[in-house]
Amino acid sequence: MQRPEAWPRPHPGEGAAAAPAVGPAGLRLQEPSLYTVKAVFILDNDGHRLLAKYYDDTFPSMKEQMAFEKNVFSKTSQTDSEIAFLGGMTVVYKSSIDLFLYVVGSSHENELMLMSVLTCLFASLNHVLRKNVEKRWLLENMDGAFLVLDEIVDGGVILESDPEQVIQKVNFRVLQSAKEQIKWSLLK
Repeated sequence: MQRPEAWPRPHPGEGAAAAPAVGPAGLRLQEPSLYTVKAVFILDNDGHRLLAKYYDDTFPSMKEQMAFEKNVFSKTSQTDSEIAFLGGMTVVYKSSIDLFLYVVGSSHENELMLMSVLTCLFASLNHVLRKNVEKRWLLENMDGAFLVLDEIVDGGVILESDPEQVIQKVNFRVLQSAKEQIKWSLLK
């Protein structure tokens, strides 16, 4: 039995940029997308950027990104909540000693999905930084922090939300890199 179309769907070439379809009872439905994360960034307790990755062109210039980060920090640094809705964005965040970790999605994004990315990021960094998720340790291990982030999110698509899996993959990549360095030093 063929399933009838419940509402008009956009042309396949239109993708996520298309206007949302109108469903039963006039409700607007978003086109499903794997691109859930718009940005991930870590700020210090003064609101200065330590690590940032933006996955779409919502904030195309560094100036716009920094202004957004400053706005987010000013709205979230003095509150105890974990979710904020700013400028059409859903922002989930967590603070740790002298760091603020943020995961940003669109306004229609599921907060639980974004929170799973944030939780995985924090737990993975906690392991990589040997339970010292603070500015000094992050700056000394920035390459590991970027590896962790790259294992969790790629191009805005959530790849992994289990910290144990992320740690295994990061350790494997570090081991492979060490083997390559040894190999090249032996060939010289």
